[in-house]
Amino acid sequence: MKKILFTLLLACGIANANTIGAIAFTVNEEPVTSYDIKEKMAQLKMSKPDAVSEMIDEILFNQEVAKKNITADVFDINNHLEKIAAANGMDLYTFKGIIRQKYKDYAAFEEQTKQQILKQKLAQKIVRGKLNLATEDDLKIYYNANKTVFTTAKNVKAIQYTSKSKKALIAARKNPITNDSAISKTSINLEQDKLNSQLKFLINDTNENTFTPIFTANKQYVSLLIVKKEGVSVLPFESVKERIFNVIMREREKTYLKEYFEKLKLTADIKIVR
Repeated sequence: MKKILFTLLLACGIANANTIGAIAFTVNEEPVTSYDIKEKMAQLKMSKPDAVSEMIDEILFNQEVAKKNITADVFDINNHLEKIAAANGMDLYTFKGIIRQKYKDYAAFEEQTKQQILKQKLAQKIVRGKLNLATEDDLKIYYNANKTVFTTAKNVKAIQYTSKSKKALIAARKNPITNDSAISKTSINLEQDKLNSQLKFLINDTNENTFTPIFTANKQYVSLLIVKKEGVSVLPFESVKERIFNVIMREREKTYLKEYFEKLKLTADIKIVR
């Protein structure tokens, strides 16, 4: 309640700061202009109070990262992605290829990854030794409550869309019943144990009645419309317990950090200028 009231008061205080370059408020002497606020509102499609709150959070986070001399460079990003790729049986080059297909703006994805790494490094410094480690019972409770997350299908029925034109394939994904002669459609049955790691990742990451990201095969662009997953089974607890442990600890870190920054916000020197 205090957070909401604080943010509303701050937003009201800067409501009339309409000059584009005018400083609206400062956070520990770091200025924010009315233009910055308008940009954030447009970017995230949110109200002024929410945009102001978001900007304060970002500034405090960046200030804390700088204070503790935390950095993340291209090597950190590649190392982070390499671990994810290895966990899915792929090399970094192959995994990056999938990501480039899945995200329209790869630079934005890298920036998002960089922010995740900075948060992880900050958490390691702030949270270290202050969290209770997840026990075996914690892991089993999470596993039993989220079994749908740990499923795999033995067979997958799909419709394979292929084309030499990426533009035509993108259009077909928006309109699957298209009869465009540039698109070839083939009903296929995929057995998981016979697929390579890249295709397994794409299929397991795609829900029924949804297209996989576009990939290339035999000098053509390909996308699979997943029709039905058959022989779905739950992965054994022992095979996913490490993954569950990481999920639970990340959630505990996230909760701790949120409380940490809420306290930081209350003690920060925030001044309304206009």
